[in-house]
Order: sequence, then structure tokens, then C-alpha cells
Amino acid sequence: MHQPQYLDAHTGEYALPWTYLHAIKDYVDMAAHLEAEPGARAVVNFAPILLDQIEDYASQVSAFLKGEGQIRDPVLAMLVADRPPDEPSRRLNLAEACIRANRQRLIEPFGPYRLLADMVSWLKQHPDYVSYQGDHFFFDLVTWYHLVWLGETVRRTDPRIKPLMEQGRDFTPSQRRLLLEVIDELLGGLLDRYRRLAESGRVELSFSPYAHPIMPLMLDMASAHEAAPSAELPLSGQYPDGRARVQWHLQRGLESFERHFGLRPAGCWPSEGSVSDATLALLDEAGIRWSASGEGVLTHSLMQGRDEELPEDRDWLYQPYRFQDRELSLFFRDDGLSDSIGFRYTDWHGDDAVGDFVHHLEGIGQRWNRVHGSQGRGALVTVILDGENAWEYYPANGYYFLSALYRRLAEHPDIELATFADCLNVSPRESLGHVVAGSWVYGNFDTWVGSRDKNRGWEMLIQAKQCFDRVMAQDRLTAAQVEAATRQLAVCEGSDWCWWFGDYNPAGTVSLFERLYRQHLVHLYRLLGEAPPEELSHVLSRGSGEPAAGGVMRQGQKPDG
Repeated sequence: MHQPQYLDAHTGEYALPWTYLHAIKDYVDMAAHLEAEPGARAVVNFAPILLDQIEDYASQVSAFLKGEGQIRDPVLAMLVADRPPDEPSRRLNLAEACIRANRQRLIEPFGPYRLLADMVSWLKQHPDYVSYQGDHFFFDLVTWYHLVWLGETVRRTDPRIKPLMEQGRDFTPSQRRLLLEVIDELLGGLLDRYRRLAESGRVELSFSPYAHPIMPLMLDMASAHEAAPSAELPLSGQYPDGRARVQWHLQRGLESFERHFGLRPAGCWPSEGSVSDATLALLDEAGIRWSASGEGVLTHSLMQGRDEELPEDRDWLYQPYRFQDRELSLFFRDDGLSDSIGFRYTDWHGDDAVGDFVHHLEGIGQRWNRVHGSQGRGALVTVILDGENAWEYYPANGYYFLSALYRRLAEHPDIELATFADCLNVSPRESLGHVVAGSWVYGNFDTWVGSRDKNRGWEMLIQAKQCFDRVMAQDRLTAAQVEAATRQLAVCEGSDWCWWFGDYNPAGTVSLFERLYRQHLVHLYRLLGEAPPEELSHVLSRGSGEPAAGGVMRQGQKPDG
């Protein structure tokens, strides 16, 4: 589970609503599925900057309902506003924001919402007519937006929701407030639900570095050449003092995680599975007991110095590894199984998808037993995927698939659900003396560096870091100012910004994220007491593509293999 920092610290408002929307839909639903199956075992990874945002949203909504504060997210605040904005442009922006949802799964199944969404599409083509829309249009639209973004388990179990959906229109202020009260309960209780799951042994909680940076590139930009020797790198060169920044993200990430969950995690999912020898050494030095990455990283690492292909039985994938002679254990994702859940099963009947998944697991186990016998340990199959974005492409937010999946796996006589911590003592563990630097996306860093726009994003960040270092050397900021600037720098170092840069992503989404990135950099300069470079007022990247899942997810291997 991860989201970047959507809070615009300069304005004090959230620029995009994805943190709380995924919280009340995907994070809530996943907790409910794990709670419902006593035999479930899973690892749930949280980026600490996401935890802090969930906490902030919960605090805001709770305070508002007590009459003690304001909600600083314009979309959520509109749910209980007295009236929509007056300006036609702001009205249209609000309407557009309230149809940012998967058309097939979150709009089409609900007639009243579908009608409203069609009207918004028409208004986008005829903006002069937006001022003729009555207030009730916008209130019904924002109410439906939040209804469809509720978790399927919430819509099925909370008696307050069904009457609203059956009513369909003309929602009153008290009904909209009631919906906000439901959201308040979901946000306020979410992290405690995961803590209880961890305490019961059903879930292992792990963390990522604080603001989700790509650590190998911060440590050594040239590490991108290990998997992609021809990749073009930023002209600015190395990230200044990257080792200290990576250590900061790890330490602050651990502190945030422990504050929210009251325990120290055994494992770290490095942002986007991005690893290198230097990164893994720092994890080991920080006392982390396990880490994980993608199948591509393992294949690149095992192929170093080999002339022949890896064995087709893929036994090399279904085992844990030790990093060098250290205690750090490494696990590697089965790309085929993981991407089947993320992409292939979205249009399948839930039972058929689960049957196919289990069939593949059975085949792996049978092949393993033919070679190794059935008396020793079995094949260790690692499935890792995006925790939030896949489910809106499934019917009912993946309800049927996930319910059947955990039940079938828990009941299967030959499959044992486990967490990474459960597998730390599995032996033998083959040692990996050198890990070829890369991520779970294609086994390289092409998603974050190498193109003109991505490299320009890094160059702007490096320029800001150089300014940061100069100001810190002058020792002219107060302790509070230093803390604020250091945290803002971390926000700018997050992986999501360069993820979106490039013409293969959707133009609308690229525009939202690149503008927010520039705003974060501008705010960093202001916190440092420096004038932002003029170039930060210009668009950095424009998209024009239509990638799978709208660009929010990537597959472990390129679709052509």
C-alpha cells in the first residue's frame, strides 16, 4: 500500500484525493477479507508517508464532525459543504474530479451515477452551460462519488449505505453528513484493524522507506546501467549525499511505522522492489531481516557469468536467498502469478480465476516434489502486487475473487499460506553475492530514469538538493525550519513523480502529477528561503498514452515477454 504526498504544504490542501479514497475502499476491503478468513496469512506493506496521511485525514474528519476544524481536501469537504463553488470553472473542475473512477466497474453499474457522469461529460464539451446546473446536481454527484468509492464489504454490511444507494438522488445535508460519519469510522479505525490482524498472526506488517524513494538511484545513479547499459542518465550526475538521504528515509520510515503500529517490522519492501548491493547492505545494517524484489532482478543476477539459460523448472525462483554472507533474506516475485491477479483475472468469473491460480500453484508444487521429493520443504512461491489499484478493474472491487481466493488457499491440503517472517529459517538458502540493480518492473529502472522527461525530473531534484545543502551549510534556519525543509525534500524524493513522466502515460494524469511535483519543489525552495528557479513554472512532461490499468500499475515483465 503506498501513495505519495498529495498534501500541498503551501496551500494546506490535498491536491488529489487518492489517499482517503483508497483507504475507504481498498485498504478497508483487504482488511475485511483477511478478517473473514481465519486461515489467511498475508504480508501487508505500508509506505510511512501513506500512514501519516491516513492519520491526518482521520484527524481532520473527526475534528470537523466535532465542530473543531475544517476538512482540507476540496472533494471530501464538498460532501458536507453548504453550497458548491460559485465560479463556473471551479464548478466544472469539481464535477470532473467526481467522475475520476473506472467507468466499467464504478460508474456503469449505478444508474443514477451513470446519468450524472454522462452529464459531466456533456458539460466538459459545453462549459458555458455549467452555470445552469443547480446545487443539487453537484451534491448528488459528490455523494455518489463517495458511495462508489466505499469498499464493497462496507456497502454489503453497513445498514446506513444501502438506503442512500436505493434513494439515488436529492441527498439531503443530513444524509451527506451521515456518509461522512461512515467515512470517519473507516478512516479512524483502519490502522487499528491492521494492527489487530498482525497481533492475531494473520498478517505480517512491513514497511518501505519513508517517502518511497528509489534508493539505488539515490545511492548511485549509474546503478541503472547494471540492467540497462545503454540507459541515458541525468546530466547533473550523482544525487548529492544520497547515502545519508537513504539512511534518513529508512530511519524516519521505521519511526513512523513503529508509532502507528507499536512494533518494529522485520521486513522492508524497498520502493517498487528497487534493490542494489549498496541498498541491501544498508537494509542489513539497519537490522532489517528480509527484503524482496521482482523476478527480473533475480534472473539478471543469476545470469551473471552464465552462458546457458536458467533451468526451465524454475526451482531457482521458488526458494529464499541470503544476501552475500549477511543475515538478510531475499524473496523474489513470481511475475506470472502476480501479474495474473493484477491484470489477467480482472474480467474472469471469480471462481474461475481462483481455480486457474490454484491450478498453477499445484503445478509448481508437483514439479518441485518430482525433483526434490515431498518430505522436505515445498516450493516457496512469492506473490507480490500493488495493494490498491487492481481492484477497481474487478467486479465488486474484487470481492468475489478475494473471498474465494483466501478461502480456497486456506482450505487446500497441499498449500500453506505464509508470511516472509515465517520463512526466515527456511534452509538451505543459496547466497547471492551480487544482485543486479533493478526493480520489479522489467528488472530495471526504466520507469524512473533514462528518458528526457524522467531525467529532467531528476535534474530539477538534484538542483534543489544542491540548494538545500548550501542553505544547511549556512546554518541560518531554526530547528523547526530545518525539520520542515528536510521532510519536504523527502516528499520530492518520492518515486511517483518520475513514474508518471513520459508520453506513454495518460495526459490528464501526467498533468496532475507533474504539476504537484513542481509545486512540491517550489515549496521546498520557499522553506529554504530561496527563490524557486523560473523553470519550475513551466510544464515538465506531457502524456499521450493509454497504458494498461491507466498507468497506475506496471507488469513485472514486458507484455511481449
